Amino acid sequence: MKLECRRPGERLSREKSLALNVPFSAITAVPIGRYSCVPAAHACLPAIQSPKPMSDIIDPMNRRSFASSLAAGAALASASPAQVLPAKKGRLKQGVCGGVFRGSNLDFDGQCKLAAELGIVGYDLQGPDRFATLKKYGLVPTMLPGSSKLSDGTNDLALHPEIIANTNALIDTAAAAGAPNIIMLSGNRRGRTDEQGIENTVKVINAVKKRAEDKGVTLCLELLNSKVNHPDYQCDRTWWGVEVCKRVDSPRFKLLYDIYHMQIMEGDIIRTIEQNFKYFGHYHTAGNPGRHELSVDQEINYRGVCKKIVELGYTGYISHEYTPVVKPVREALLEAIEQCTVV
Repeated sequence: MKLECRRPGERLSREKSLALNVPFSAITAVPIGRYSCVPAAHACLPAIQSPKPMSDIIDPMNRRSFASSLAAGAALASASPAQVLPAKKGRLKQGVCGGVFRGSNLDFDGQCKLAAELGIVGYDLQGPDRFATLKKYGLVPTMLPGSSKLSDGTNDLALHPEIIANTNALIDTAAAAGAPNIIMLSGNRRGRTDEQGIENTVKVINAVKKRAEDKGVTLCLELLNSKVNHPDYQCDRTWWGVEVCKRVDSPRFKLLYDIYHMQIMEGDIIRTIEQNFKYFGHYHTAGNPGRHELSVDQEINYRGVCKKIVELGYTGYISHEYTPVVKPVREALLEAIEQCTVV
C-alpha cells in the first residue's frame, strides 16, 4: 500500500476519499514525526504535497539510519530531523574530558556548548585559561591538571619540591574557581618497589594536604593501567592507591577511579567500588577494549556500575574519557550520558 504525506489531523477531500473508495470521514492523517501518512490505493492518484520539499526533510537526517530504514523495507519515509535531545536528568553529575570531542572539529567554545546542551555539568583537565568559557556555559572545572607529569610524579623524591609548589598553587586556583578536584599522578616505577612508591607518595601528599583541607579542595590520585596504555605506571592497582589513602588519612585525599583502566588491570568493578567506596573521589569512563564509546560493543556494564555508585551515596562527578570511533561525537556522548544516568 502506498502512503502519502499530510499534516497531522488533516482529512482528505471528499473527491480523494471517493477515489480511495472509503468514507472520507475515516481518512485522517496519522501523526508520524512532524508529518503524517494516509493510504493511497491507486498509484495513479496524485500525491498529496508535503508541507516541505523532501530534500529539506531528508538532508538533516542521519543518512545511515535513513538507509537502514529503506533496507528494512519500511514504507514510511520519516520526516523528522535526527535531533539529539538532552538525556534525562539523573542522580549522577556527569562531566567530560577532551577526548570525547575528538574528530568533531569543534573549538573549545563549541565543545562546551554541545556538552551543556546535552546535560553535562563539568569538564575535566582544563586550566584557568579556559575557566571563562566553562563559566559561560555553566560548566564546572571538575578536575584541574598540572601537579606533575604522568610518568614523573609523586613517587620520585627528587620531584617533590616542584610538585609541592605546583599543587599548592593549584589548590588556591581551584578554591577561587570552585573547582572541586586536582589530579595527582604517581609516575612510573623506574625500579622502585611498591613500598618505596607508596612511602614517597605519602610524603609529598602529607606536605600539601593541610592546605587542601583548609581550602576545601580534594586531591585525587589517578589509577591507570600499566598493561595497555601506560607501561610502568606505579599506581596501577586499587590496593596500591587505597594504601596511600589509608596512610595519608585525609578527607581531602582520594583516588580517581578510572573504570576503563581498572577493568583492564583487575575487573570485578562493582565489588571493588563497594569495598573501597570511601576512598574514591572521582570516576572516569570509557569502553573496553579500545577506550572508545560506551556502546554494546564493549564489555563494561555501565548501567550496573553507575547504579551501584549511586546506591552507595556518591555525590561527586563521573566524567567520560573515551574517544569516539563509530558514532558521531554528539550521538556517542548522548549514548554515554544515557548509560550513566540513574533516575
